[in-house]
Amino acid sequence: MLDANIKAQLEVYFEKIESPIVLEATLDDSEQSAQMLELLNEVAEQSAKIAVKTSGSSKNIPSFTVSKVDEVARIAFSGLPMGHEMTSFILAILQTSGYPPKVEQDVIDSIKGLEGKKRFQTFISLSCHNCPDVVQALNLMAALNPNIEHEMIDGALFQGLVDQYQIMAVPTVILNGEVFGQGRMSVEEIAAKLDTNSSARDAEKLSAKAAYDSLIIGGGPAGASAAIYSARKGIRTGVVAQRFGGQVADTVGIENFISVKETEGPKLVMALEQHVKEYDVDVMNLQTAKSLSKTGDEIAITLENGAILKSKTVILSTGARWREMNVPGEQEYRGKGVAYCPHCDGPLYKGKRVAVIGGGNSGVEAAIDLAGVVSHVTLIEFDTKLRADAVLQKKLYSLPNVTVIMNALSKEVLGADGKVTTLRYEDRANQQIHDIALEGIFVQIGLLPNTDWLKGVIDLSPRGEVIIDQKGETSMPGVFAAGDCTTVPYKQIIIAMGEGAKASLSAFDYLIRS
Repeated sequence: MLDANIKAQLEVYFEKIESPIVLEATLDDSEQSAQMLELLNEVAEQSAKIAVKTSGSSKNIPSFTVSKVDEVARIAFSGLPMGHEMTSFILAILQTSGYPPKVEQDVIDSIKGLEGKKRFQTFISLSCHNCPDVVQALNLMAALNPNIEHEMIDGALFQGLVDQYQIMAVPTVILNGEVFGQGRMSVEEIAAKLDTNSSARDAEKLSAKAAYDSLIIGGGPAGASAAIYSARKGIRTGVVAQRFGGQVADTVGIENFISVKETEGPKLVMALEQHVKEYDVDVMNLQTAKSLSKTGDEIAITLENGAILKSKTVILSTGARWREMNVPGEQEYRGKGVAYCPHCDGPLYKGKRVAVIGGGNSGVEAAIDLAGVVSHVTLIEFDTKLRADAVLQKKLYSLPNVTVIMNALSKEVLGADGKVTTLRYEDRANQQIHDIALEGIFVQIGLLPNTDWLKGVIDLSPRGEVIIDQKGETSMPGVFAAGDCTTVPYKQIIIAMGEGAKASLSAFDYLIRS
């Protein structure tokens, strides 16, 4: 199951194991159980400190637990942790053994201080690139705190549990039987959500920071580039980000990043973060900017938690978010049939009927991908023609289980028992209303700039983009902007990086001339 190269890598990794580990499996006569036992034995063969037992008693079969010898297991995998989740499995072994995690000490202290029994279950799909972050975060928390348990569940394998909890999107995290959260979450985010006093502590700590020379709002490609260029100038540099990497973290395949033939969003984000950390940059994650103001030569950024950061210059690189349909029922059924990531959530709709909203490249690519998983795809396009590349349209129309409806306006999402059942749309040619019976709706209609908090303070375009000149300057002196939140055309990773560098150089030029 594991090739020689992976086995050699595991042998090196397992040299870091601090204490002996037991992998205890619950199996039956199924092919999946045979594959799981094969995987566990091959992993255990790479270290004398790992043993395999088949005496487990879990209700979920096949599954296995990871624990120290003679300790009650707190980490479980229901399903085969292959693909993206293989790393989660290896880290679970190392961290359970006592190998120190690469997490800030204050986060570790916060996790260890959590009280009360907490049993987490994370529903994943093996094709989901966001799921491993959540699985690894909760595994780490279980390894650090005896009050915490965590189980990874492959939704494609345990359909009964998927139906029981009405899982319609991954990753979905269940805490003590109730939905705790959906989507990509870091260990810092989860710990902050559980530690109710962390926000006030963060605000006090952040407000006490000295003023920056350059403060960057946003941690995507533009923000990372701006941070590196600023720090290289030797000036005091800070980055405020909801999550480092931004939308790139949700991107699957990247094949147009010059000099890199192909990569994935999470890998690129990791590389960006490592590069930024090579410099003296104060990165403040899990923070959202609420307002911007200027008094004299100083610019103040107020955060959602009440903290106020000050700087001589500010670079706005807040990126963009998925555009929503903005129709009745969309928010009510978000994560319960309304989804925005076909690659992540598609496997949950195996054999079901779904719709894709949007006829651009993203929408048509989504429809093509989903057609290989679901029973039928209906693509809804507002215009009278598709806007996707010709090669994609040709592929789309070749698929027997795809219907394309153009000149259609989505009107409402309907559902029952907590799940989507119907998409209602209007035929724009004759204003007739039609209903499509389905179980899932994938929205693929572009992006919106994250600039709502800047309205009335910075000049924005009719589309909400920050208006900038050729140097990245905004309407407020000392405030610059870069990336997908601006009026610069062609929203591409490589363009955002260049714009971030330009904005940083312009900010430095402003500093030395002020």
